[in-house]
Amino acid sequence: MAIEFAKRGHNLALCARRIQNLEQLQGQLEVINPNITVIIKSLDVNDHPAVFAIFKEFKTEMGSLDRIIINAGMGKGASIGKGYFHANKQTAQTNFIAAIAQAEAAMEILYQQNSGHLVTISSITAVRGFRRAMTAYAASKAALTSLTEGIRIDVLGTPIKVSCIHPGFIRSKINEKVKTVPFIVDTKTGCKALIKAINQEKANSYVPNWPWSVIHWLLRIAPVSILKKMS
Repeated sequence: MAIEFAKRGHNLALCARRIQNLEQLQGQLEVINPNITVIIKSLDVNDHPAVFAIFKEFKTEMGSLDRIIINAGMGKGASIGKGYFHANKQTAQTNFIAAIAQAEAAMEILYQQNSGHLVTISSITAVRGFRRAMTAYAASKAALTSLTEGIRIDVLGTPIKVSCIHPGFIRSKINEKVKTVPFIVDTKTGCKALIKAINQEKANSYVPNWPWSVIHWLLRIAPVSILKKMS
């Protein structure tokens, strides 16, 4: 997504745990578009005080933040009751508790500015419950979708926009070991679809638009026997 935003001329403030990866990305972005500013910082979103500190530093260094994207997540886990509480807990903490910290830090800034766009990256799995490794993951993403809607209700009638993006299956490190995935698209295709949805600033988007704009409705009414076959 950073590459696609750079091509479109956006200044970028990027944070992630692995600073070496960020440094490589920063160099790549500055070659793609020498006219943009790219600031990078190391951040583990489960370090909640650091989340607030880093977001404030970005605001100070950039002057203002037009859009804040909450994108950190993981997909560890297993069926409930099978001895993998530690993995399910880690997924819930990263995908939801850390997202609350990021949303708090982001909204403090957007309220101060009385402008801006908050974006959360949820998942198509937020629509229904899923089994096995997806159980805690889907629950955490459903919680994120609900959190985002609550924030959106709070800012109705203000200049602040709030969007929740629900990606279908996009190839990335989180699923690189999974061979058979329905309707999966490559990273570049998926990121272009994400950027398009984010720029539209809709309340909820399902991407890539085809087939997920249709499938999410089918998932809502599908019997659990169908869900069992999917996951």
